[in-house]
Amino acid sequence: MERLAGEDCQVLAITHSPQVASFGAHHFKVSKAEDETGRTLTAVCELTGDARREEIARMLSGASITEASRAAADELLKGRI
Repeated sequence: MERLAGEDCQVLAITHSPQVASFGAHHFKVSKAEDETGRTLTAVCELTGDARREEIARMLSGASITEASRAAADELLKGRI
């Protein structure tokens, strides 16, 4: 991604891959849910610090985040945080 983005260019990548996501300098989580009337709601929130690590770990391991998935997330994010 760094090769694609220059001084005058930005890249917005949407992915389910933790390996791809780890290359980003900034992270946002997009989630959707249904309200009580069945309407779909979408939320976007910026992830910083430990929230980035936790989300990459969740992407690696699913709903149950383990110390192993956190360690793997740390390896992916090494040099990025």
